Parts: sequence; C-alpha cells; structure tokens
Amino acid sequence: MRQEEGLRVGRIKENIEDIIAKKEEITAKAGRNKDEVLLVAVTKTRTAEEINEAIDAGITHIGENKVQEIMDKFDQVKRVNWHMIGHLQTNKVKYIIDKVYMIHSVDSLKLAEEIDKRAGQSGIMMNILIQVNAAEEESKFGITTEETGMLIQEILKRCPHIKIKGLMCIAPFEDNPEEVRGYFRQVKELYEQFGSISHERLDFQYLSMGMSNDYEVAIQEGSNLIRVGTAIFGERNYSNK
Repeated sequence: MRQEEGLRVGRIKENIEDIIAKKEEITAKAGRNKDEVLLVAVTKTRTAEEINEAIDAGITHIGENKVQEIMDKFDQVKRVNWHMIGHLQTNKVKYIIDKVYMIHSVDSLKLAEEIDKRAGQSGIMMNILIQVNAAEEESKFGITTEETGMLIQEILKRCPHIKIKGLMCIAPFEDNPEEVRGYFRQVKELYEQFGSISHERLDFQYLSMGMSNDYEVAIQEGSNLIRVGTAIFGERNYSNK
C-alpha cells in the first residue's frame, strides 16, 4: 500500500510540475511573465489527503464545485486559498462566505445581492468573478456576453460588500481545443473592455479561463487563471461520491 501511495504522490507532484512548465512555455512565447497565470487545482471529489499532497507540491489555490465539499474538507486541508467555482445557490452562500477567497460563478443580481448581504454581516469584502457563457450553452450557467455590462453596473450600484475581480468562462468541451479558441477570445475582449473602467470596487485582476483539456489555448488567448483538476489528480472516481 505504501508503495502505491508513493507512486500516487509522485504523480501529483510531477503533473503539477508539467503544467507549470507548459504555462511558462506558453507565456514566454507570448512575452508574458511566467508568474502571471495562477494555477487553481480543482479538487472536486478529491480527498483531503490528495489535496494536501498537491499543496505540499506547491499549490496555493484550490477550487471546489460544491458547497458541501468545501464544508466537509475545510478543516482537514492545510492552509490554502479556496475558490468556489461551481454553480452557487443563494441559500448556500451563508455556509462559505467566510471560507472562500473568491466566488467565480456569479451570474445573476439575485446571487450577487445574497453574497453582498452575507459579506456585510461578516464584515468582509467578497471577491467575485462574473461567469460568462460565451457559447450560450443551455447546459451551462453564466450570462451572455451582451448581459455582462449590465450585471456589472447593477452589482456596483447595489452591492457595496462585493469587489468584482474579473470574468470567468467555461468553454464547451471539444476533443480539439482549437474549436473553443473563439469563445476565449470573446471573453478576453470583454475583460479588456470592462477592466478599463475606473471604480473602487471594480478591480479586474483575473480572467479565469481554461481547464485540463483546453488550458493551453486559454493561456494563449490571455487567461491568467486556469482551473485544472484531471491533469493534476487523474480521472475522477465517482463510485464512492
């Protein structure tokens, strides 16, 4: 058993090193700083032990898709920045408001107002990203590119305990990542457009685009935050989840 655990630990560390090397290569070709792209390890269905191994290998930010998994793992995981990257229901905001560094999946004023309410009660300023569904896939959450500006304006007007830190995009899954390059490009254009607006609670620092299958193309198109799970931990096993 110890030998198997050692091999698994080694793979997690090696996979992280491979991803870091790839992002450094891509950013170098684009004339960007190698430290500009933040790697967020997606820990959906992963054990606290696996997550801690990734942290030991240098991971400083992790992303969870479900509130319950954050609650279950929070006290078992070493000190790290937590990101809520999955769809967030308004009635569950209260459980994570004091646990996460940033919420990536804000796609409605109703959700933003609940985050603002809970952040105010906790005496904090919550970092959020606006989730943009550039491909307008019915199976995915997020607002359209046309709705982005209006939502940003409404949040700035109504939510004093929220800081908008940028945009998030989940592209359609394609065997050939080149097929989604155009969607990344659209969201990057929005990021530049709204990021140029001067406002104390509009501080565009993160363009969250790219997952295990398409993060290389996302970085090429300007992403500075990639959310990678399978390429770090291997294929997920849902049998016990």
